Order: sequence, then structure tokens, then C-alpha cells
Amino acid sequence: MNDIILQTNRLCKNFKGQRAVHNVSLTIRRNTVYGLLGPNGAGKSTTLKMLTGMLKPGSGEILFEGKPWDRKVLHRIGALIEAPPLYENLTARENLKVRTTLLGLPDSRIDEVLDMVDLTNTGRKRSGQFSMGMKQRLGIAIALLNHPKLLILDEPTNGLDPIGIQEQRELIRSFPERGITVILSSHILSEVEQIADDIAIMAGGVLAYQEPVVPGQHLEDLFMEIARKHRKEGV
Repeated sequence: MNDIILQTNRLCKNFKGQRAVHNVSLTIRRNTVYGLLGPNGAGKSTTLKMLTGMLKPGSGEILFEGKPWDRKVLHRIGALIEAPPLYENLTARENLKVRTTLLGLPDSRIDEVLDMVDLTNTGRKRSGQFSMGMKQRLGIAIALLNHPKLLILDEPTNGLDPIGIQEQRELIRSFPERGITVILSSHILSEVEQIADDIAIMAGGVLAYQEPVVPGQHLEDLFMEIARKHRKEGV
């Protein structure tokens, strides 16, 4: 169990009687990139929001480092879900200063995370003037401030150009070497396939596949087979 940082057991969530997530049991290995794939509406974001405390599970269990999840573990989890939480009239450094002040962290941590995401030389440029890729990296820097052991990223390459996607890919792949486990949610198979150690596929709110990446595997064929099956069955 020491190599497992997070598990969910039969996690469920309904909205107004409609099933969004049903009996999802994830197993996330420490210091890996875990790719959570699925078409839009598969339940990926709902699952991640439960892992970060943004939503309360309807039923099931979340274990972090072998212990039941509670809000105390949030200081060990960083997350970027939906749009980066930026003050667009502030610089990158000023955005981070707001957070270090709230978290009681030293200013030296600002320089550390700016270096990690390659935003050290943005100077007085306001974050509202950043490219989409730079905004995403600043959002990741904010998520990294509290020295998380687990980093959760929901669709981090959305809206990025090819250069931004390549930079994001290299950044994410570097985290396990720093002792940071990554859960990466996406519907872009090619991106996840290049950086993930383990892959899970959700469809219709259920976990349909979860295995280590196999070299030469035809992930697209597997994905389409699973997506079509669950669409046909209406689950």
C-alpha cells in the first residue's frame, strides 16, 4: 500500500436524481502521471471535484495515503480545475504573493514555483495579458505553492496552441521526478498517451478501464470501443 497515494472505493454522485458518477474505484500510484480519459459528460470533472472537496460524495470512500479523506489533507493536494484563479490586473508574482500571504508561506516559495513553470521573466506584465498557455502555467504555479504531494489537473491543455501543449506536456512529465503525483483529466487521447504511466477511461459515469500504459497499445481503438459500448447501453 505504500506506493498508493490515493484510492476511491465505489464513489458515487447524483444530481437531481441523475447519475453522474457510479461506483468509481480509482487506484493512483505514488509519483506517477495518472491519465483520466473520457468523453465530455463522462463524470471526470465531477470525480475530481470530489477528490478536492469541491463536491461531497453521495456515497463511497476516498483514501489519501491509506487514511480516510478529510479536509486536513487539502494542504497536501494542489488542483487546477476549470479556469485558472487569477487576478488579471496583477502580475504573476503579485498573484502568487496574495496566496503566500494567505497561506503563511515565505516569499522564497514564489521564486521556486515561478521557476518550476518557467514564468520567472514575466516582469510587470499583468496576467490578463498572458497567453492561454502562460495563464495555465500560472494556475499550476498557484496549485504548487503549498508543496502538494498530489496535483490534480482538469483539461490543462484546453485552448492551447501546439507550442503551449508541448510546454505543458514537458512540465507535467517533470512532476513525478519532484515527488509530485499527477492526476490528469482529458478527452485528448494523444496528449495523455504521451505522458501518462497509468490510464483510466470513464464513460457514462462509470470507470470502464484502469491499467498501466502498454507500449504499442492502440488506445484510440480501446477508447472508442468503451465509449460506444456505454453510449449504446445508455449507462
